[in-house]
Parts: sequence; C-alpha cells; structure tokens
Amino acid sequence: MLYFAPYLFAKTCGVGRRRPARASMYVSSNRLCDPKNEGKHCGYPGRQRKRIIVRPVQAVILCILCVPCGLCLLLAAQDWAPRNFSRIDWQPTRAVEGASYVGTNTCAKCHSEQARSQPLSPMGLALQRGKDTQVLRSHPRLTFRAGPFAYTIECDGDRVIYQVSDGQHTISEPVLAAFGLGDAGQTYLLQHEGFYYESRVSFFNDVRSLDFTLGHPRKIPESLEDAVGNKVSRGKAVLCFACHSTASVKGTTLQLDRMIPGITCEGCHGPGGKHVTAMESGVHKEPSIFNPGKLQAGDLVEFCGSCHRGSFQVELTGMSGIETVRFQPHRLTGSRCFRPQDPRIGCLACHNPHQSRSRDAAFYDAKCLACHPAVSTEPTSGQSVSACPVGKKLCTDCHMPKFVLPGGHLEFTDHRIRIARTKAFPD
Repeated sequence: MLYFAPYLFAKTCGVGRRRPARASMYVSSNRLCDPKNEGKHCGYPGRQRKRIIVRPVQAVILCILCVPCGLCLLLAAQDWAPRNFSRIDWQPTRAVEGASYVGTNTCAKCHSEQARSQPLSPMGLALQRGKDTQVLRSHPRLTFRAGPFAYTIECDGDRVIYQVSDGQHTISEPVLAAFGLGDAGQTYLLQHEGFYYESRVSFFNDVRSLDFTLGHPRKIPESLEDAVGNKVSRGKAVLCFACHSTASVKGTTLQLDRMIPGITCEGCHGPGGKHVTAMESGVHKEPSIFNPGKLQAGDLVEFCGSCHRGSFQVELTGMSGIETVRFQPHRLTGSRCFRPQDPRIGCLACHNPHQSRSRDAAFYDAKCLACHPAVSTEPTSGQSVSACPVGKKLCTDCHMPKFVLPGGHLEFTDHRIRIARTKAFPD
C-alpha cells in the first residue's frame, strides 16, 4: 500500500502534469525507482512506468499525509512484531509510581505451592546481598591476579569486601549486591567515590574461582581505577536492579533501602497491593494483577525480553554473531518455527519461572514432539510441521546446540531452533 500512496495522491491532487522538475520519482506498480535509473526497467520487467513531477510544497504535503497513513496500515496489518513500545500492562523495567508491594509471604497465603519453590529458583536468586550468597559462604576468600593487580573478595563478618591492589595502593569497598545464582557464575556490584562499579572479576563455577567478568577486556588493566571494574551509569544501574530484584526502582531512582533481593512474585506479576485488596473484599471480577502466562507467545517473548533482551534491545547494542547467543528471546524469534500466537513456542512452554530449570532431556523432547510428530504422518491442525527424519529424542542436541563465548566460562543454549550445521554462527 505504501508504494501506491504517492501515485494516488498525485492523481487526486493533479500534481502529475508535466512541468519543469523540482523533484521527481518514478513509480512502477510495485516500488519507487531511483531517477538515476531513467531509461531502465524499474520493478519487474514489462511493468509500465509513469513519471510524476512533485514540487517542494507538494512533496511536504505528500509526506505529511502518506507517512502517518502508511504507519497506520502497517500496524493494522500485523498481529505482532517486536517494537520499542508495548501493549503489555507490566514489565519489570517499568517503575510504577505509588505502587504497593506486599511481599512473598502475603502471596504465599493463597499461592503456597509457587511461594515454596520460587525463592529457590534462578529467578528468585537473581540478586542476593553479598553475605547471603551460597557462593561466598562456600568460598569465604577468593583471589585472582592480573599482572601487578591482586584481587581479593573476602567475607568480613556480615559484610563482603572487594579489594584490588597494585602493590602500592589499594581500593577496598563493600559488595552491595551479587548478581547471578552462581550455578554458572556470579558478578558483584560495589560503590566507589559515589559511582557504581561492575566488578572486573567474577566467580565462575566451572573453575571454582575468579576470572575476568564476561564482557570486560581480557587484558591487564591500565590503572588501579580501571582494575576495579566498569563504571556503571545511574540509568544502567536502574535497569540492572529492575531486572534482578523487586521494588528497587521508583520512577528513575534506585531505592535500595526498599529492595527485595531477587525476582519475587511481584517482579513478574507487578505490585500486589490492589490485587490483595480486591481478593480480600471479595471483588473477584477484576483481579488487579498481571499474569504473563496469559500472553500470546509473541507478547510473552517481548515481556521476558525486557530483561533477557529481545531483538529491539539487541539491535540497540549493535551486537551480532555469537555474542547474541546470551539473549534467548532475540534468538527464539529468529527460529523458522516461531509463531507469535502459538503458546507451544513461547518461553513458558519450556521454562517455569517458579521452579529451577529442568535438566531432563526427555522433558524438552516432549515439548518438541508437541509440534513435530514422532513418526511421519499427515499433518493435523495441531501439527502443521513434519516429523524429524533423524530421531525422536535428544532434539536439542542437534537443533539447539550449546556455545561457549570466546574467553568465557559460560555455556549458552542457542534458542534459535534450526538444523545446526558446522558453519559460521548464524545471526
């Protein structure tokens, strides 16, 4: 429709008369053509072209009228597409002014099963205070050396101290928060001279020790200040805490004194004050709580991608290639089998945020077989895809391979579902 809009506008307003050209363009029945290609076919061979002469004032009017109409047509035509705005009522990265958080204990009064398992899940342990982490309780003194710089992370009573020294000078600060469960790794946040810093070194479970943090340069720091870690802006700190804790953000301000460590019930479902009031009053018509489980797959990927990064966020970073394997929502939407309205391909089809991740291959095989039959049959309405000609188990070994990032210790499952081949990592 956008291709035809300039032509329809020109015919209606009478701007197609042959006059000395101010600006010109060629219009085929399929697409706009560059004036430099005059004399050549534009669009498909054999399609007739028409020349439209558009003067500056008319061009401005054309843009004003056509662009909004075109955008409306595009939005109306699509059921779902990744975008930088959202229809979703609640996201962890959106602060809610005047929100009333009630805490997990209140949620547990009605949702006891979820409240028992969720605090011990990777979501529930996404952020911990330094002294509370199992990693640092099990490893009360961690050390690392990079050239002249010596690192120590050590428990000191009810505090954890992060220290780096060049042999002459030392910077020593308490750890404010530990990010990550520690099952794969754990990174630390500290404050130095009024600024937040992401620790230059992190704990990695495969070596049971410290090494350079993922994303930091794997080289000897240039100065003691540089050796501390990456300085984190206030805006980035807000996003980090919003995605790893609950109730820690008000507007664009951190309120760490009110922070609930980890992603609790209200981290994904939103503040529960209104919901509790509605339930206690017996007014169940409007539950006043957000339920991500009711989202279509496309919107669910956007919701989870607000923290795990969807395509829009990845595009902003400029990352490509194997670096993007960390961002599961982005990779999933690149799968040939991704259907925005099919719950069988949404995040919750395989991942229960109330529990620890399943490590049973048969569990994931069952998810694949919900769409792909175990044997070749005529596709049904619920199975619109063919059977795998190779096997009916260990599906993810071939179709969702694991990758270790260069210089890293962490293994990531690629969520771009495909027939994996031994070639360059697919964007």
